[in-house]
Amino acid sequence: MTIHLGSDHAGFAAKERTKRWLLAKGHRVVDFGNEKLEPLDDYPDYALPLARAVAKKKARGILFCANGVGVCMVANRVRRIRAGIAWSVHAAKTSRADDNTNILCVPTRIRTIDPPEKIIAAWLQTKFSGAARHKRRLKKVGLLDNIRAT
Repeated sequence: MTIHLGSDHAGFAAKERTKRWLLAKGHRVVDFGNEKLEPLDDYPDYALPLARAVAKKKARGILFCANGVGVCMVANRVRRIRAGIAWSVHAAKTSRADDNTNILCVPTRIRTIDPPEKIIAAWLQTKFSGAARHKRRLKKVGLLDNIRAT
């Protein structure tokens, strides 16, 4: 499987560890940066290109930042992206099975319930359930892509 990775300074170390771990498991990794630790970088600079690539290639991506929220907000601005934050194996599994997430956002400065590698492994191994109620809900979410503030 090809996995796209990206992070700001707060997630850099976790991204690098995850990259090595994924490569050792036989996955192909596309790294959207940052390529080196830059204490003053900004998460949109990595989250947006990654989200665009995931949407275009119908791939999967993992983003890292301090609390996972910033990269999640950016990714979800891109049409056909369903990004979610996971702090546990259960959250990762249900984000895939119920919400068909294609980007996992991992917090790095907040203690997760389960180790990040277990969260990521669970997310990668879980398939969308395809249940009618989840398809119905995701169809409604897709209709929100062009909503403008009034």
